[in-house]
Parts: sequence; structure tokens; C-alpha cells
Amino acid sequence: MPSVEAWTDPARMRSYRERVRTEQERLKAALADGDGHQRRVLNELLEHNADTEYGRAHSFSAIRSLDDFRKAVPINDYAALAPWIERMAAGESNLLSADDPAVYFTSSGTTGAHKKIPVTAGFMRRTFFPFYYAAWAPLIEHFPDVLDQPDAVLNLKHDPRPAPPTTASGQPHVGASQVDLGSRFGEPLSAEPGTFAPWATLPVAVEENDHLEKTYLRLRLAAESDVRCVIGINPAMVAAVPYQLNLWWPRLVKEIYDGTLGGLPYGSPDPERAATLERLADHFGTVRPAHVWPRMRALFFWTTGMASLYRQRLCEEFGPGVAALPAPVAASEGPVGVALDRHGSAGSLVVTASAYEFLDAESDIGPDSSTLTMNELEPGRDYHVIFSHIGGLYRYAVGDVVRVVDRVGGVPRVEYAGRSTRSDAVGERLRDVQVIRALAAASQATGLDVRNAACRVADRSEGAVAHYEFAVAARGDWSEQETDRFAAELDMAIGREAATYGTARSDGRLNSVTVRRLHDDAFLRDWHASVATGIRPTQVKDRLFRQDRTLWERLTGTDPVSGKDKA
Repeated sequence: MPSVEAWTDPARMRSYRERVRTEQERLKAALADGDGHQRRVLNELLEHNADTEYGRAHSFSAIRSLDDFRKAVPINDYAALAPWIERMAAGESNLLSADDPAVYFTSSGTTGAHKKIPVTAGFMRRTFFPFYYAAWAPLIEHFPDVLDQPDAVLNLKHDPRPAPPTTASGQPHVGASQVDLGSRFGEPLSAEPGTFAPWATLPVAVEENDHLEKTYLRLRLAAESDVRCVIGINPAMVAAVPYQLNLWWPRLVKEIYDGTLGGLPYGSPDPERAATLERLADHFGTVRPAHVWPRMRALFFWTTGMASLYRQRLCEEFGPGVAALPAPVAASEGPVGVALDRHGSAGSLVVTASAYEFLDAESDIGPDSSTLTMNELEPGRDYHVIFSHIGGLYRYAVGDVVRVVDRVGGVPRVEYAGRSTRSDAVGERLRDVQVIRALAAASQATGLDVRNAACRVADRSEGAVAHYEFAVAARGDWSEQETDRFAAELDMAIGREAATYGTARSDGRLNSVTVRRLHDDAFLRDWHASVATGIRPTQVKDRLFRQDRTLWERLTGTDPVSGKDKA
């Protein structure tokens, strides 16, 4: 990895800004010939991987069109490709891709199991890097001062591992944010903003899985810097920062005063800075990121999904006028959309990266499902995403749903709408984005401020009618009447979003929802409890459907069967 001095070297910074701008302009130009790029991507991956075991088994050399490809290759999920991937991870070559993977990205699926996503040099060069550089363009173009100093960005997702776990073949198996892309793939400009800050590589020893202590130590160091931007990608990580500042405030201020880090001597004592922070906390009665970093400019994370409920309030915690910039619509397996302008939630389909197919989100995905091309998508509707790229993932159902916002240059612009999983007790077939939209509608109709929420199908005796119970983190006090009205509005809104839910209600298969109000910090406490078990913060995300009894009990503090408070 380049040195800190390299980040501030004017020549390097000019090269970095130019690379970001160039990739942004290339992707913008590609929108004028989206169909042509989609054909080229498909032809290239077929030609490159025709002689692989998978390519021969599916007659890649005979495929001439997307229709041929659909007939020859089934829609796959990770489980369908896992046998091939495990053989690759064990050391076999030429299975899914002509290139051997240089690393395996880890990704937690809906079951919580860690996937092994094969990452080849060809994938990085053709699919990943163009979108990756372009993703930073709106931030760097409109907030150029975030690159003025190495410590101007607090990058929460950056978590390098000096001794990463490996597959049987000896390749690293780590999170995408834990790979040194520069040394691994020969991209010296690829280091993200914030990766050369004093806290990027912690100067004191910490247990590998003690992620809460790592987070504290980074905040302790960042509190003495002029941070202008916070990068989180996962919005739950950014939302946790105000809570963490208050949680760790006494320890943090004492260490600044004493000149220690994790109890060890570090730097020089700074009683003046400590006194300033204490005066701000005393004056305002609480500690806000805006007090610690008064020149904050922007936050970078997924702005849709559950974050759409708390995005505005979160920005206010960081200061007046702080912008929320949307992170790309992407997964460890590959990119889907990237913002090329200032749109607050959506990005253009990356037509140069993968060959994309789609399926209406109300449909179930099967190996032979009939798919749509990008030209057949309609604004205002939700779709499953299926992509194929040179790295060896073919007709891969990534498990994400996107909503088409509009078109730019004829190419759809999409925003992340949630996972494709459903809650379906009696045929209601609810998707999380439908419930999130209903929560937003109920909040608007009642004027009540929702910070976060979870729901589950309530436990019931045999023969009893099912219903959904919601746990809602609310700002301010709600009266019983307000809570009842919110529940009624929420129930109606879910019915409007999901016709199958409305039918189940009218048929008597479901009763109306119930709502339990939680402390406004309840989900932040739950986030901390999950991270404390050793899960990386990037993988602890907002989750709407929480049927697991243990999770529900931890979140609400009640027995999920009796509904009574725990003693």
C-alpha cells in the first residue's frame, strides 16, 4: 500500500482525480450505446470462458445471442454454483473462469453462511475497477476538500487484516474492504479516501474480532481530526456513530486529555481539545458528530431501504447541510448501478460491467424463469437482478431487488430496494421494501417520527389468526392513541403496497398489525450486541423481518411468546 505521503503527493492526487473523472465520463458515454455494450459484455465473457468446464458443459462456443444464452444456461444462485466454487477454492483451474481467482470475497448470505465469491484479475479489470473509481466521482467533484488531508475522511468500512484467512488453494478469503487492491491487482490508485488516516491501521494491538474496540479506537483518533466525510456503505454503521460518541464519551475525552489510546501512551496530551469537547457536551446536553467535526460535508452510504426512514435525521446529527451521497448498488458478486451525478438514491446501470437480466419482483425466481432485458423495465417498478460477467458468475441471481427510478440515455437508473426474501405466513408474500414504504407512509400520515423498525409474525395458538407485530424505534413520546393510529395507518399502507397482504386481511387470514414502541436507541444497541459477538460491522445490517425468537427478545426485551417484559 502506498505511504501516507503518497496520498498528499500533488502528482498522485492529480492522477487519482483524473482516473475517477475519466471512468465517470466513460460510463456516462456508454449510456448512449447501452445495447451495444451489453452485447459486447456477453460476447466477451462467452469467448473468454468458452473452454472452461462450465463453458463446455453449456456450449458457450455455440451461443450467438442473449436468447441462446438463456436457453443454454439456467438461472443460478450461489448454492447452484457452490460446488464449482468449492473446487476452485480447493485449487482446481479452468472451471468457471479461464482465470484463476486471485482472492475470494466473503459475503454473508440470508442464512448467515459465508460465501466464497471468486475474484479474478479479468473481473477486476473489466467489471470492477471502472465502476469502482466512478463511484467516488460525485463526492470528489462536489466536495473536493474531502481529499485535502489523509485524515479528512472517516472510512468506517476499511478494516485491513494483516493475516487473512485463506482457501485451501492459498488465496485470501476476506471482505472486499479488507483487500489491498493496489498490491493484489496492480492498481496503485485504488486506495479509497480515508485509507491513509492515522486510524486506518491501528497503532495499538487489538484482538482480531474485537470490532467494538477497533471502532472505539478509530473514533478516539478521529475526534482529534478535522473530518469532512464519513464513508460507511452499510448505513447502520454510519447511524451508529452518534450513539457511539455518547456511549464512549467519558473514556474518549479522558484519553484525549491524557494522550493515551486504549490506555497506552499515544501522541501528546491535549487538555485544550478535551476541554473544548466537554464544554460543547455540557452546553448542548448531548454529544453530536456536528460538535466534534463542525466542518463535516458529506456521508456516503446506501440511502434507500431502511435508511430512507432515518437518512434525513442522521444527516442532521452530522451538521446542517450535510449531504447523503448514495453508495453504488452493488454486492460482493458484482456491480449493478452507480450514481454518475447528484441523484440522492439511484445510479445508472453499469452497462459495461455485466450482461443484465431482470425479473418482476413479485415473481419467484427459478432456473427457467423468463427474464426481461433492461429495455423492458418500467419506471416505478421493482425487479430481481440477474447478471453474468467475465469473472465466472453466469445468470446469477444476486438476491437483490432494485427499483427503476427513470432512464438516462435510454439506460435505466436504479436504486436498491431490498433483498428478495419474503415473509409469507398465510400467502401474504411480503417483501421488506413494501413494508418499509408502508412505514414511511404511516409516519407521514401521522406525523410520527420512525427511526427504525422490525417485524415478525406473532406467535399464536393453534387455530388462531396470524398477525404481524412491529417493534418501532420512535423519536419522542407517542401516546396510546397515536400508537393505535400509527398501527391502523401502517396496516392500510401495507395493503396498498402488497395486494396479497390486503387479500389476506380481507379474507380473514390475517388480523391487523400491532405496534410496540421501543427506545429510539434500541436498534443501535442491538447493532452493538451483534458486533460484540465478533461479526464484522460491515455485515451487521438493518433487518426488517426478524422471526427468530432470540433476536426478537434481545431487541424488544420481551418474551416473544407471552409478550411480557423480561424480568
